[in-house]
Amino acid sequence: MAYKAKTFETDQKVVDFIDSFVDQEQKKADSYQLIDLMSEWSGFEPKMWGPSIIGFGSYHYKYASGHEGDAIMIGFSPRKAEFSLYVYANTEKSQQLIEGLGKFKMGKACIYIKKLSDINIDVLEKLCEEAIAYLNANHECACRTL
Repeated sequence: MAYKAKTFETDQKVVDFIDSFVDQEQKKADSYQLIDLMSEWSGFEPKMWGPSIIGFGSYHYKYASGHEGDAIMIGFSPRKAEFSLYVYANTEKSQQLIEGLGKFKMGKACIYIKKLSDINIDVLEKLCEEAIAYLNANHECACRTL
């Protein structure tokens, strides 16, 4: 049986998602600020991936097992409890940068924050740049056209 990715680009409009899903005004403002910042940093317009992830650019991955697919280069999700930031590449530079990010929790490859004012935006920009550089060097990536 072929594997089907659960998270893939959809036709849902980002603005419609934010306006219908995000119910806190501060989280809504932070979401629109993240859209502006990540669009600028990545060079890509926001697209919805799955029901709740806003992604900027994409890359193609292929594992040794033969499993392959597409994923966002960088992005975020304004979840109910906190933001999930998909901006981390497990590189030495990212590990050094993350120390100056501010108030956050770390998952395996995801950074969780309550609000943008809890973190250093300059460090977030550098983390995004490092993630894009890593993907460009290691995967088939839309970022190569930049």
